[in-house]
Amino acid sequence: MILLQKRHKIMELSFKDKKLKKLYEDGVALKRKYGDLQARKIVQRINELLSAENLFDISKLPQVRLHLLKSEFKKCFALDIKHPYRIIITYLNGDPSDLKSINQVMVIEIIDYH
Repeated sequence: MILLQKRHKIMELSFKDKKLKKLYEDGVALKRKYGDLQARKIVQRINELLSAENLFDISKLPQVRLHLLKSEFKKCFALDIKHPYRIIITYLNGDPSDLKSINQVMVIEIIDYH
């Protein structure tokens, strides 16, 4: 008998523009802009997104504190990094009331919006 392992869909992640993607991929530039600790947290959060099946998985990580935003960031979620910075993502599929339905996201920016 052959057992087949169920393949899980992985989160599809993109970046708003090439500049933001390049910043994430260039550890030196990331550290220069945000500092060592913040840069490590940014990479950690992006890796958590890439490892998840959907946003529901991310919502179960208390340190991430995933939350839906309003006003100018309508249709966006924020993920905590290290205070006061957040990663702002938008969902490209699914319904925000059903986080399991969202498995395509785009990183919009990394900011301190407070």
